[in-house]
Amino acid sequence: MIHFNSRMTHIMDNIAPLKTKRVTDNQKAPWKLNPVVKLLKRECRKSERMWRKSKLQIHYQIHKKILGKYNLEISKARQSFFSNIINRNINNARVLFSTVEKLTNPSSQLPPELSSVNKCNDFASFFKGKFDKILLNIASQLQIAQNLKPLAVERGDLNLMPTFDLVDYETLEKNVQNLSSSTSELDILPTKFFKSVLHLISADVLQIINTSLQIGIFPSSLKNAVVKTLLKKNNLDGSVLNNYRPISNLPFIGKIIEKIVFNQLTAFLTSNSCFDKFQSGFRANHSTETALIKVMNDIRLNSDVGKTSVLVLLDLSAAFDTVDHCILLHRLEHWVGFTGTVINWLKSCLQQRSFFVAIGNCTSASMSLTCGVPQGSILGPLLFNLYMLPLGQIIKNNSVNYHSYADDTQVYLALSPNDYTPLESLCGCIEQINNWMSHNFLQLNADKTLIKIVFGKKEDRRRITTALETKGLKAKDTVKNLGVLVF
Repeated sequence: MIHFNSRMTHIMDNIAPLKTKRVTDNQKAPWKLNPVVKLLKRECRKSERMWRKSKLQIHYQIHKKILGKYNLEISKARQSFFSNIINRNINNARVLFSTVEKLTNPSSQLPPELSSVNKCNDFASFFKGKFDKILLNIASQLQIAQNLKPLAVERGDLNLMPTFDLVDYETLEKNVQNLSSSTSELDILPTKFFKSVLHLISADVLQIINTSLQIGIFPSSLKNAVVKTLLKKNNLDGSVLNNYRPISNLPFIGKIIEKIVFNQLTAFLTSNSCFDKFQSGFRANHSTETALIKVMNDIRLNSDVGKTSVLVLLDLSAAFDTVDHCILLHRLEHWVGFTGTVINWLKSCLQQRSFFVAIGNCTSASMSLTCGVPQGSILGPLLFNLYMLPLGQIIKNNSVNYHSYADDTQVYLALSPNDYTPLESLCGCIEQINNWMSHNFLQLNADKTLIKIVFGKKEDRRRITTALETKGLKAKDTVKNLGVLVF
């Protein structure tokens, strides 16, 4: 990998030497490049010059009329531009939500005072300290609950996946072209340029990928991530570090390798029914919408037969960042069936990672990561879903229903009239979940979790709410579930 980077750098330095250029932020909106809009813009400028030169009212009226046509055409072109994006991505929820976010919440610029090495180091220390604090809280909980042993949750006989399949040029090209064209600061070649010259460098790229898959080692130079800071909401104070979230960017070649591995792992997991069927996060044909429909449909069916439903929402704090590597690797081997070169490669991919924060031209010192699945990676969400596999088994063992989307889990059950005994199972289930979370270095978000809402007839809701309060559980009339208000 180091040899490939040095070769690419040498070639780029010869054919396209690095030059410094000041770029002003005057990029035209795509819809303004419409031929009709450009023609009207020229006519508008022409009529304006004529009016300013003659000062005649008639020329002013002509200019005003053309200006109105120009503004109307811009509006139409803008509407058409976003309509085309929506129509092309009608089944791509990620693009749709991103488009709506851009239209309703335009991105804000970071305050200039944040562009310094000291601020970058402050952000890096803050993000790292946030994860360390959660782990410290979990460790203290484990000391308090020494009498609680980890739940023994087992899985039956497994089919094994000891090796990867090597890839050819056709597979490589398909995976590369399907990846996003976003570029990381760590990339030697800009991603769009990389895609356009893939046929020229494919032999080197294939050697890197297939060697990695054969020997079970992920290139160490691809384990470093550059982290950008993003204000959570535009109206928040930009001087408060807690108001920012880290956005991690990884090298493009690393993503190519991960994508190839992801496809092979997913094929194995699907053929061996390893996925939790009640987990909708980061899976094809699954979404927050399907998760909500499943749960709300079950609750409606309960109401149709005169039963009352109790819903509990569980939310985790920085769940992806506190995943324990030893536990995850044990789960991948003994719950899923990854062995040999595959488990060695995954171990290499997870361990000895690092990150640094970049703001403008300033960067922080590098920070090591000792836990968590790689943020911004392709494999991260899949590995997290596999890490959470025992949780579903625990909930099912308590005869309670559930449905998850990544780290958000909806736990619910139905109560027959005047029969509140299932509440004992629910309370026991929550206690076991807390125990399992602590032993797996996960922390429930105290501000967003254990929120109860009761569905059913008014009188039944009142009685069950009273029963819940006797157990120290409070019911709410309205909760936000996967971004949707439920009441």
